[in-house]
Amino acid sequence: MYRDRIRNAGLYNRIVTADEAAQLIRDGMTVGMSGFTRAGEAKAVPLALAERARREPMKITLMTGASLGNDLDKTFAEAHLLSRRIPFQSDPGLRKAINAGEVMFVDQHLSETVEMLRTHQLPDVDIAIVEAVAITETGGIVPTTSVGNSASFAILAPKVIVEINLTQPLLLEGLHDIYIPTKRPHREPIPIVAPESRAGLPYIQIPPEKIAAIVITEKLDSSAKVTPPDDDTRAIAGHLIEFLKHEVKMGRMDSDLRPLQAGIGSVANAVLHGLIDSPFHDLKMYSEVLQDSTFDLFDAGKLVFASASSITLSAEKHDAVMSNIGAYKGRLLLRPQEISNHPEVVRRLGVICINTALEFDIYGNVNSTHVGGTHMMNGIGGSGDFARNGFLSIFVSKSTAKDGKISSVVPMVSHVDHTEHDVGILITEQGLADLRGLAPRERAALVIRNCAHPSYRDALEDYYARAVTRGGHTPHVIEEALSWHARLREHGTMMKG
Repeated sequence: MYRDRIRNAGLYNRIVTADEAAQLIRDGMTVGMSGFTRAGEAKAVPLALAERARREPMKITLMTGASLGNDLDKTFAEAHLLSRRIPFQSDPGLRKAINAGEVMFVDQHLSETVEMLRTHQLPDVDIAIVEAVAITETGGIVPTTSVGNSASFAILAPKVIVEINLTQPLLLEGLHDIYIPTKRPHREPIPIVAPESRAGLPYIQIPPEKIAAIVITEKLDSSAKVTPPDDDTRAIAGHLIEFLKHEVKMGRMDSDLRPLQAGIGSVANAVLHGLIDSPFHDLKMYSEVLQDSTFDLFDAGKLVFASASSITLSAEKHDAVMSNIGAYKGRLLLRPQEISNHPEVVRRLGVICINTALEFDIYGNVNSTHVGGTHMMNGIGGSGDFARNGFLSIFVSKSTAKDGKISSVVPMVSHVDHTEHDVGILITEQGLADLRGLAPRERAALVIRNCAHPSYRDALEDYYARAVTRGGHTPHVIEEALSWHARLREHGTMMKG
């Protein structure tokens, strides 16, 4: 049943149950686990570990690539298993524990975690748990639907638990490009000059003796929750397409554009979906996550190649893609996230970066993580890796939230993830603000006019006019700069009564 997947016969005696494998993890350990945006996470051993923690209280530091599927973070939070979580999460249950101070969450740029591990700036990984399609004759681990940080966890950890998932198609083998940068300070350039460049191996190469346990599983990835495009996201996509058409007309790029990156989530997915009806063609992606829209673009004949670190799909799209993965395979690569998000490569390829903002202010600062400035939502993810280094740094958002009670355009953001220095274009359904080459005062007028919802535009203009009378390069009425957020907390709306 699994002989075609475990090709090193010397490893057969390491096949154990999930409960037995979980016994290898002890209180206080740092655990590196596969999984990136609800794809390719280990599934059986984590659940067994959480169940054990309910019986025998214990704490671990958990590092992953990004968010986990199958409600694992929720299960960990409920079992009080986590003392520290790195570098990204998206589960409401774990979010509650983080915001209550029960779990210490280290929110990192996704390209940086393993760089810090290699140089011992973070605690060493004691054990890695990696989901795989297969193990090669030499002990190489073939990942499933994500790579994330799995390769470096497996290389750096003294022990590795491998979950062989029989539901993941063997045709995934060959889809991966595992390249690990050489050591600093004499690191060689990463040899990627196009999204389709191959730089490494199709598996994670480790000594087979490091594989301490193998667990056979048959659990699917969680489905992504994809909201269909609505009038607002179609309007955002329309503004983006008109802007890109203008860039082509001005000779700043050709009709195949530059490699595309789109952050995770329904808004970014819907905006990318809008490119189906655009005049652009022969598109390529160099991103961190491939969502439904990626395969819609393939099927529409618009996209010719896509490189990322994971494939995260809705249930319907998952079934369609995985049952036909052979047809897409020659046009896909999955890489470690330190490569998919690497500033050197993003800058070299001239990536068009499209990410989602929780809110942005009139000067172009973006908050993508903290609700009300204090409460963690998910994390910065890879948006900073791309925004600072891309050819175009684009942030999209609907202009209001919570039925108009919240304005996504504010006088001053309550938390800064991306400063105005890293933000080039802002788009809402109301319009687009191209901030390139503009001073703060020019930016403010444009953002208010083009991006703010009409319900809040007059209040923003009033704030800005009064701020200008006080002078300054970046004018503010400092005692009122966060008053909109204070009003929301006190009255449930940013709108003045």
